[in-house]
Amino acid sequence: MVELAGVLAGPSAGQFLAELGADVVKVEPPGGDVTRRWRLASEPDTDRPAYFQAANWGKRSVSLDLGHADGRAALHALVRTASVVLTAYRPGHDARLGADADTLVALRPGLVIVRLSGYGADDARAGYDAVVQAESGFMAINGAADGPPTKLPVALMDLLAAHQIKEAVLAALLRRARTGEGAVVDVSLLGAATGALANQGTAWLAAGEAPRRMGSAHPQIAPYGEPYAASDGDVILAVGTDVQFAALSDVLGLAPDARFASNPGRVRHRDALDAALRPAIAAWTRDALLAALDVRGVPSGAVREVAEALAHPEAPVVRGGDFAGLRQVTFREAGASPSVSPADLREPPAFAAHTREVLREVAPDAADRWIASGGAVEARQGAR
Repeated sequence: MVELAGVLAGPSAGQFLAELGADVVKVEPPGGDVTRRWRLASEPDTDRPAYFQAANWGKRSVSLDLGHADGRAALHALVRTASVVLTAYRPGHDARLGADADTLVALRPGLVIVRLSGYGADDARAGYDAVVQAESGFMAINGAADGPPTKLPVALMDLLAAHQIKEAVLAALLRRARTGEGAVVDVSLLGAATGALANQGTAWLAAGEAPRRMGSAHPQIAPYGEPYAASDGDVILAVGTDVQFAALSDVLGLAPDARFASNPGRVRHRDALDAALRPAIAAWTRDALLAALDVRGVPSGAVREVAEALAHPEAPVVRGGDFAGLRQVTFREAGASPSVSPADLREPPAFAAHTREVLREVAPDAADRWIASGGAVEARQGAR
């Protein structure tokens, strides 16, 4: 696979395919993927900071100047050996770089190409997760009821688009295995984001009710999602049925109340329900309450810090050398080993670390010349 994409959406999909066993060649511009310079204030001067490590395991890094004829020639040599190409250019810009679908398919009939954009194939605006969060409606419905629209703390629009890319690639490869035909597929950040509005979106489409900011509360279920303070920590309830609420009431010793007997009533009388739950929950320690609710089958959990959550055995943490990150493949086939085990997954590559190696594989007679001309870039000495 040739990955012509930076930041998060495309690289996340590339890492996913690398974890499934693909040879993913990350093609970076001479300045490198911009996330190589997105560092925490506490991080050292490295070209593989935490953000870059979030989406670039399992790959080889090649740097090409696609504004240079030899850089384009090197890209085309890579494409002639590829099964999948992922691009992320503003519409029209890819043709100037020799990376448009018509050019690539002519080089490699049967190629699967996924083109990522911000707003679709006919909109030249660049896509940035924070802006798409705003324009997709997510910010308008996220945050406290009396607070401003709030950005999600993870670039979720990028990750939603990454899932669409993964699905597109796998579906296209399955089709090609059956028919021999390649595919050109368009994925947009805005399309992925609005498609994920789920019940919030259908509340407007089907019921004519515009979603609003409600903090952690759920518009259609109660109690569901709000944090409640136990004596030594916060808990979350996810009560989806009347039977579960009856069990919750028994555990907490709540008096019967006709207003709360059904979910529609609890939603309608949300404030009164909240006023009854808070003092009752505050009388418990967190772990004792969660244990009691678990016995009765009431969905509940602790509000944990990220460090605590990542210590759980289900967290897909991967480590190698001085690097750590999260796997993109989180499913496991029963009785089968992963295509690439965590121990064997290649660590995130240093900038242009594999330029000469990869180009010699695809064009042994031209690789050195392309590097000498500046069309391809080798790793800087001492890069970390």
